[in-house]
Amino acid sequence: MKAIIADDEINLAQDLRRRLETLWPELQIAAVVHDGLAAEQALQALQPDMAFLDIRMPGQSGLDAARAAPTKCRVVFVTAYDDHAVAAFEQAAVDYLLKPVSDERLARCVERLKQHSETAPEVLLARLQNMLASPAKAEPLRWLRIQVGQTVRMVAAEEVCYFQSADKYTAVLTRDAELLLRTPLKELVTQLDPDRFWQVHRGTLVNVAQIVNAHHGLMGKVTLELRDRTEKLAVSRSYAHLFRQM
Repeated sequence: MKAIIADDEINLAQDLRRRLETLWPELQIAAVVHDGLAAEQALQALQPDMAFLDIRMPGQSGLDAARAAPTKCRVVFVTAYDDHAVAAFEQAAVDYLLKPVSDERLARCVERLKQHSETAPEVLLARLQNMLASPAKAEPLRWLRIQVGQTVRMVAAEEVCYFQSADKYTAVLTRDAELLLRTPLKELVTQLDPDRFWQVHRGTLVNVAQIVNAHHGLMGKVTLELRDRTEKLAVSRSYAHLFRQM
């Protein structure tokens, strides 16, 4: 059995490859590409049995690239966005994985691929309707994979003092480091545990366990002191109610 992986997030593509090799050692990963046009070319040239495609990629979408898949190819869409789900299943996708994909969810996908060589589109659409009617709650993000030069650094979410928006990126501030994550803050908000991380400003997400004091100043301004960082964080008026009892 032969498969390709297409994802413009290079680290995520390699992580998926590593996990697939662990879950399914017999599966040959014939190519890992990082844009939609390269995905289409790989589908045509390699004629794989399976394709794991991101949806939003440079060049063209994974949905468009999937049209080049051979008849025998089973397509799995792997994406951070759920607004393409119906279109994906109309393409006769075998599965639809939402990032961040847990090991358990990926294992279920692998079992589905092993057991069912073909599934009728109407069955897939029915499965999608059930999924959207009662969506499973995704596990909170526990680890961050952050590229530092040529190295991928693993950072436990609980070690982060706070996150700060930095254009299309997010600054990740730990006790002794400041790293840059290629994920917008608005996406991280939906992936992290809301009981552990509170948004206190449009561009700031703080680890609640790090808050030592919430200082209430003039005009209702609130600033936070953290356990392991010296800088103080401003709380916007929209989130000041979180600290009325502090």
